[in-house]
Amino acid sequence: MRILLLSDTHSYIDEKILKYVKQADEVWHAGDIGDLAVTDAIEELKPLRAVFGNIDSYEIRNQFPEDQRFVVEGVDVWITHIGGYPKRYSPRVKQKIYHHPPKLFICGHSHILKVMNDKDLGLLHMNPGAVGKHGFHQKRTMLRFEINAGKIENLEVVDFGKR
Repeated sequence: MRILLLSDTHSYIDEKILKYVKQADEVWHAGDIGDLAVTDAIEELKPLRAVFGNIDSYEIRNQFPEDQRFVVEGVDVWITHIGGYPKRYSPRVKQKIYHHPPKLFICGHSHILKVMNDKDLGLLHMNPGAVGKHGFHQKRTMLRFEINAGKIENLEVVDFGKR
């Protein structure tokens, strides 16, 4: 299964992003959607799993949950917007992640592209950075990868360059 992972669109979607959406089997959005027009454009093309972020409106919060936890191709996935990263998980998720770690833990919020292993918990952490144009990030980024029979493979950074 080919996954496109993005976050922090802050109401921004364009044809460059949608080109990658078309190549995916599923799209995962790690919050700060900004406007339902973003998720509507994605859902017109591909299945979407998304969570709300701290800037998202009541309307978005009614459509998407704070956390998504599911299994795809044998991989236990947890997506949330504010989750922290290995050794620095946010207080809201810390107990849950230590008691029942997923294989893949995804969050957004920081606008910082980060992929790292948590060897203590045996999980892979991903933050795709920010693909929108609002925020302090210098580059707009997303991640693409495949999940095949329990393995996360062919990870690739999609870098749109300076915003």
